[in-house]
Amino acid sequence: MGSLSMGPMGLIGPILQKSLVLVTVAINCLNVGLTFAQSRSADWEKIVEAAKKEGKVVVSIPTSAELRKELDTGFQRAFPGIELELNVARGSSNINKIAEEQNAGVRSVDLHIGGTSSIITGLLAPNFLEPVMPAMVLPEVRDAKYWWGGHIWADNAKRYVYSFTAYMTETIWYNSTLVKPEEISSWDSLLDPKRKGKIVILDPRSPGSGESNWAFLLKMKGESFLAKLAVQDMMVGRNLRQLAETVARGKSMISIGVSYYSYLPFIKAGLPVKPISNIREGYYAGTGSGNLAVLKNVPHPNASKVFVNWLLSKEGQSAFTKALGQPTRRFDVDTKWTKEFGHLSAKEVMTPEKFDELENGSEEVVVKFRKPAMQLAEKLFK
Repeated sequence: MGSLSMGPMGLIGPILQKSLVLVTVAINCLNVGLTFAQSRSADWEKIVEAAKKEGKVVVSIPTSAELRKELDTGFQRAFPGIELELNVARGSSNINKIAEEQNAGVRSVDLHIGGTSSIITGLLAPNFLEPVMPAMVLPEVRDAKYWWGGHIWADNAKRYVYSFTAYMTETIWYNSTLVKPEEISSWDSLLDPKRKGKIVILDPRSPGSGESNWAFLLKMKGESFLAKLAVQDMMVGRNLRQLAETVARGKSMISIGVSYYSYLPFIKAGLPVKPISNIREGYYAGTGSGNLAVLKNVPHPNASKVFVNWLLSKEGQSAFTKALGQPTRRFDVDTKWTKEFGHLSAKEVMTPEKFDELENGSEEVVVKFRKPAMQLAEKLFK
């Protein structure tokens, strides 16, 4: 690392380097636009025609302007006759809305994309989901050979929650004008008294990356560590952009559970935020927001199938990875660049067996660690 007193000219090199990475990714995404036109059968054409008559598909997605833009632009380019209606909100908010509608007999949402914890507790448990595989029609989507690790599912039945991303996530980010990376060599470094009041965390009482980190720490370091961390007067919040901006603008030093896509606007603006790459205890492996669920009795069944197959195609996975920096498991999509932004693609750095060992999002882990971790957070952050 260079001097912390680096002037504006000293920042130009790193900024240009990151800009070139983003430009390269954008060009690669443009080059896959024709891929989806392949492998179209007569049955597929019938589904597309029926989808056009339905008129639209409704999908709930994570809070990200970049994801909204990439999905909307890419899908409309591929299927201009089908409207894509996106419900953008934190996973728990989207799940609560869907659950309320399902309980009231209302069917407005077709598909949900987001983290596993909220899907498993809010949609799978109350039996609101249909199997995903019947919606995976095209060979380049359905055939496991296109996917690192084959088909990976978050639910025990291996039918309802399809995970299309897989990576090691660097979930501690810091302001490089306030912190030297070597100062954060272990999670214990966050207990340093000089960090008190200078750490932000995505609320671990609600499903999401903050809660996922909290569960990982419960598993790795125990309840006593979390009790010590809780008295560090951390800023606990659910507004991802606000938490990221607090660190990016130097009001806080460090964040937990706030990742690349929340920092992207500030990275583009050249603000000094970076992930901690080397930490003694390591990080968990996960699927982030890259999990797909199909609701029961969807209002637009054919349009849902069209979107599922586009999303899981090379084109759709390129768009998703570009927007969130969360690496797809598809072999034919480049994910090496995501390391630059704190997400190490599983297909680049580990075996599927190692991923199974480190993963933090399956139904089994949610029940054994993540739900107890949320309960502990409720007690510690009253």
